[in-house]
Amino acid sequence: MLSLRAVARHNGFPLPRPPLSRQSTRHIQTATVTDSDIARLASQPLHPLTLADLCKHGHPPLSKQALFNSANFTLSLLPARLAHRIQSLRSLPYIVVANPNVHKIHGNYVHSLSTLLPYAERRIETLQDEIAFTAVMADLVQTHSNTISILARGFLEARKYITAREVTRFLDEHLRARIGTRLIAEQHLALHFSSRPHHDLHSSSSAPSSSAPSSSSSSQQHNRDAEESSYIGVIDTALKPANIIRNCEAMVGEICELKYGVRPTIKMVGETETTIAHIPMHLEYILTELLKNSFRATIEAGMEREAIEITIAPAPASEAQTKTLKNKNKNRVEQMAHDHVGVISNYDQGSVDYASGSNKPDQAASGNIRALAESTPGVTIRIRDRGGGISPENLKNLWEYGFTTFNEEEINEKTSSSAGGMDAVMAGGGGPGGGSSLAGLGYGLPLGRAYAEYFGGGIAVQSLWGWGTDVYLSLRGVGRV
Repeated sequence: MLSLRAVARHNGFPLPRPPLSRQSTRHIQTATVTDSDIARLASQPLHPLTLADLCKHGHPPLSKQALFNSANFTLSLLPARLAHRIQSLRSLPYIVVANPNVHKIHGNYVHSLSTLLPYAERRIETLQDEIAFTAVMADLVQTHSNTISILARGFLEARKYITAREVTRFLDEHLRARIGTRLIAEQHLALHFSSRPHHDLHSSSSAPSSSAPSSSSSSQQHNRDAEESSYIGVIDTALKPANIIRNCEAMVGEICELKYGVRPTIKMVGETETTIAHIPMHLEYILTELLKNSFRATIEAGMEREAIEITIAPAPASEAQTKTLKNKNKNRVEQMAHDHVGVISNYDQGSVDYASGSNKPDQAASGNIRALAESTPGVTIRIRDRGGGISPENLKNLWEYGFTTFNEEEINEKTSSSAGGMDAVMAGGGGPGGGSSLAGLGYGLPLGRAYAEYFGGGIAVQSLWGWGTDVYLSLRGVGRV
C-alpha cells in the first residue's frame, strides 16, 4: 500500500504522521457502480489537460480554499475518465476481457469509480472531507500501480484472439489515458501534503499546549520550506535534465555491469545547465528507456569504448520542430488530425476513445483547458550512439506495444514475475523493468513516447543501419504559470 506520506516524501515534504491522515483504505466509503452510471459519465467529453492546469491553484503551501479548489478540480476530472476506460475495456472481444489479468484491470477501474461516486454530486468544502478524499486518491494510485505489467500478461495470454494492430491501438489509448488519471491524483496528493491546513492540523493535534510557540515556529518554517521549493505538486518548475540524465546513466550502467560486465559512458554536450518546468518521474522513465536501448545496442555491437553523446538544446519549441517530430511518427494507427501545432490533442492523451466511440472529437477546449502557447519553453535532447542502428524490419515495428527482441521463453519468465514491472520506475523504485534486464516486453519505447507526447513533446528516431542511432526527445514545459 502506497501511503500518503510516501507521496509527500517523494515531493520533498517529509512530514510527521498526522492522526487524521491514518484513514485506512478499508474504511473508504464506496457506492455501487451501475451500468447507467458508467454510460452517463462516459458520455461526458474529455478535454486535453495541460501542465498549467495542474499548477493553476498556486505555489505551495496552499491555503485552505486553494486546497479545496484542487480537490474539486480533481473530482471534476476523474469520474468521467475512469468511466471512459471501463467502457473501452468492455469494447474488447469478450474472450479477451475474460482473461483473468485483463478482467482484474477492469475490476480495478470499477473499484476506483466506486470510491469517487460518493463525492460526485457534491463539492468538497470541509477539511475533513478533503482528508477523506485524499485517502481515496492514495487508494486510486495504489490500485493502478501495476496496470502495465498486468495488462502485458493479459494480452500476451490472449494474443491468439486479438491482432497486434488492435492491441497497439487499444494500449496506446488506454495507457495514455492512464498517465493523466494517475497524474491528476498524484498532483492533489502532493499539494495536500504541502498545504498549510495539513501542517497546521498536525501541529495543533500533536503539540502540547505549553509548546504552542514552538508549534507556530514549526509552521512558519514549513511554509518557508514550501515557498522556497521549486515543486508545485509533482511538477518541478526548475527541472534540470542533465541531473536526470546522470541519475539514469548510473541506474542503467549498474544493470549493464550486472548483465554484461561492462558499462558504456556518456558525454553530455550543449546547454547542460538548461532547466524546464516538467514532471521528473516522466522524464526519468523516458530517459531510462532510451538509455537502456542505447546502452544495450552499444555493448552488443562491441562499441562500449565509444561514449554515447547526449546533446541538450534549449528551445522555445518552435512550430517547425514540433510538427517535424509528429510527422515522423505517422505510422501509428489512424493518426487523425494530430499535427496541429501548439495544441495538446485528445489523441496525445488517450481520450479519443476509438473503442467505445464515445469521445470522437480529436481536439477540445473549455474555460479551464488551454492550448500551449507557441512560446512555451522547451528542450530537445539528442542521444547518439554507435550501436549499429536498427534493422529495417525492426524499425517498422518500433512503436508497436509488445514488439520485443526477446524470445517467448524469456517473455514468459518476465510476465510471470510478481514485481511491479515497468511501473516500478514510475513508482520510484525497483529499477527499470523491475529487474536487471535491458530488454523486456516491448512496452518501454512506445510508452516512453506516450509520456513525451502527453504534454506536447515527442520522440523521433533516425537509424543508420550498420552504424548507429540518433534519438530526439522533445519536451514542452508549463509556460506561464
